[in-house]
This record gives sequence, structure tokens and C-alpha cells, in this order.
Amino acid sequence: MRKKIALIGGGQIGQILAMLAAQKELGDIVILDVPEYANVAKGKALDLMEMAPHGNYDANIIGTSDYKDIEGADVVIVTAGKPREAGMTREDLLNVNIKIITAVANGVKHYAPKAFCIIVTNPLDAMVYVFHKITGFPKNQVVGMAGTLDTARWRAFISMELGVSVADISGTVLGGHGPDMVPLPRLTTVGGVPLTELATQEQIDRLINRTREAGTEIVKLFGKGSAFFSPAWSAIVIAESFLKDKRRILPCAALCEGEYGVNGLFIGVPCLISDKGMEKIYEIKLTEEEKAQFARTIASVSKTVAECKI
Repeated sequence: MRKKIALIGGGQIGQILAMLAAQKELGDIVILDVPEYANVAKGKALDLMEMAPHGNYDANIIGTSDYKDIEGADVVIVTAGKPREAGMTREDLLNVNIKIITAVANGVKHYAPKAFCIIVTNPLDAMVYVFHKITGFPKNQVVGMAGTLDTARWRAFISMELGVSVADISGTVLGGHGPDMVPLPRLTTVGGVPLTELATQEQIDRLINRTREAGTEIVKLFGKGSAFFSPAWSAIVIAESFLKDKRRILPCAALCEGEYGVNGLFIGVPCLISDKGMEKIYEIKLTEEEKAQFARTIASVSKTVAECKI
């Protein structure tokens, strides 16, 4: 029996999620959107079904606005919410997207209470916190996508800067999904060679800053809306590790309960993603400078979460 994947939000990210999930044959797919966009969701689902003969995949794909259609989903990926626009911070989105996430959380809690949930909606660190609070799901069942995306951007920028293959770049980014995130050049390698031996400090500083501002860079280029290809693939990487029990270690926004000295916040940390969901958080021994940077990102996330009225 195929797995079932529910995509809450049928916009730019949602439709790409549906295509990637279909192409990878991760399971049957439900694209859910608000009633005024129900026909658009149905149209996208039908379009993807008509692509299947050339895409050579088997999956049942439907569009809907009825939460009952996500019943029994194995994975729920939430992208529903207002996107960022030029000049808008993630925090500007807070109040409007809290209302949206509240409705989503209640729907998922009722119809898919066993689903592994991946939150993509911004401001990510706050939205995954709100979703978790409302659903009451255990910590292994809810993660935020951000760290996987931030690390992909870090690796992409290193590849572009050094002119090397992304396949050979390994590294991670910790912390919140914003300008205080913490890339770790000390632990980043290219084909096993430390980044610090391949790049100058000036280059590394430039790479760190670009990674921290990556989302804003794309928003400025678009003028309206935010990134969609890279967030979609990042969420699929997490979903696939769960569905196939790949046991990948991926940086996700996970609920920390003492790890890294953090309690009660969803923070980007290395996680083992298995068929149990977020099975384990790995703690990295940080230098004093890295600890100071991590403290700043915790302060930023704490401030945003404190503004959530739920």
C-alpha cells in the first residue's frame, strides 16, 4: 500500500513539492488549499497526473480544500501562509501566519494525528512552535524545514565561490532561520579538505553573510514572493528520509529540551530522521565564538516566539 503525503498549501512551493514527491514515487499526494483556490489545487493535481506518462511515475494526486481528504496521511508538509515581499521581514508575517497555522494545525490534529509533520511556513522558527503547541504532537513528530535549506544554500554558495562540485561539500548550519543563523566553516569540508584551507577569511566571511541573507536576496530579486525551488527540495529530503527510513542526519528545526542549553524552542540542529520521525538530536561541541553566535540566534528566536499569542 502506498504512503500518503498531504501538502497543506498549493502555491509555488506546494506544487513543486507535489511534482518532486510524484517523481520520486514517495506515495499518493493530496494538495490542500483554501476553498477559493480549491479548483486551482485540483487543476495542478490533474496536470501532474497528465504528466505521469512522460514522468514515468505512479501516484494518485488530488486537489482539495477539505481536510477530510488528508485523513490517514503519513507525512504532512505545511507551506500555507503569506509569502514574504520585498522590504518585509519574516517577523512581519507573524500575526497573519499564526492564524493560518492555527487552522492548519487543528485540521491536521483531527484528520492526520499520526503524520510526521514538516513545517515550511515563515517565520519558520515561530510557526513550527505554534503548530506543535496547538497539535500537542510529540517532539519526534514535528520539525521545521529551515536548517536543511540553510545548509543547502551554504553548500551552494561555497560551490559557486570556489568553483567545485556541490557533491563534495559537507557542512551544516545551526540556529534560527534568519540573519543570526550559524554556519560552521570550521566543520565544513570540500572533498574532505577543510574549507578553512581552501578559502580566505574574506571569502568565508562573505559566504557566511550571503547564507544568512540568502532568503532576502531572492525576495529582492523577485520583488514579490520568496524562494520556492530550494525550500521544496529541502522538505522532500526530510520527508524521504522518514518514508524510506534512510536515517539521514539533517539539520532541522527541532524541539530542544536541554540540548545546546536550550529548552522549549525549535532550533536548527543536526537531527537523525528515521521512520520514527525526528529520532535524535546530535550536539556539536562549539567553540566559544560559535557559542556566542548560537546565543544570539537563540535570543532572536526567543523574541519571535514570545510574540506568538496562542
